[in-house]
Formats: sequence, structure tokens, C-alpha cells
Amino acid sequence: QVQLVESGGGLVQAGGSLRLSCAASGRTFSSYAMGWFRQAPGKEREFVAEISWSGGNTYYADSVKGRFTISRDNAKNTVYLQMNSLKPEDTAVYYCAATPLDTIVVVTEGYDYWGQGTQVTVSS
Repeated sequence: QVQLVESGGGLVQAGGSLRLSCAASGRTFSSYAMGWFRQAPGKEREFVAEISWSGGNTYYADSVKGRFTISRDNAKNTVYLQMNSLKPEDTAVYYCAATPLDTIVVVTEGYDYWGQGTQVTVSS
């Protein structure tokens, strides 16, 4: 089992920045690739970013590429999502998730463990 707890969400004006954190506990954190997803009201959960178990490879949705950065600190069992130049359309609940698959995984079905989510609201 892997337990995931997100933090760092909040209310920010358009153009601002937030950094989300996801703290993991349980089984070996560094054995899992980590992803961030988001879900806006009335919409399906969508992929945002993924980072490999070592941190050497990252992958982003086109909608956030160049604005968001995913990183991880395996010594702290934590994955981060730095979000810059935020837009109102980035408003959503953000979830971190863990997958044992050593490949790019952009679908929710590929992830075994999920956090409870943290709300990000971007005002115009």
C-alpha cells in the first residue's frame, strides 16, 4: 500500500503561482512513477504530468507544458507540482497518483494509488 497526501492548493489570481506537494508513505516510494491529475466540476479527471521513478523523465499535457514543472525528492518521499502563469481554466481539484508501470501513463486506470486531492482556484 502507498498512502498519498496532497497539500499546497488554494486561491490565486491569474498569472500567479502555486506549488503542490504530495507526501507518500507505505511501500517504497522510489519504485513508483508519480503523476498529477486534475478534475474540474462537471468534467472527467485529466492527466497533467508524470515523473519517472528516478526523476529523470517527465511528461506533460499540452495544456500545461511550459507552465508547470513536476519534480520529486525520493529522500523525502515527496513529489511536487510547480504551477506558474496560472489561468482560470486551471481551476480544479488536483490529485497525485502512483503507478508501478515504467512508462508514460496518461490514463487514470494505470495508477494504483491516489491521494484525496487539493483544490486549486484561479480567479480572473
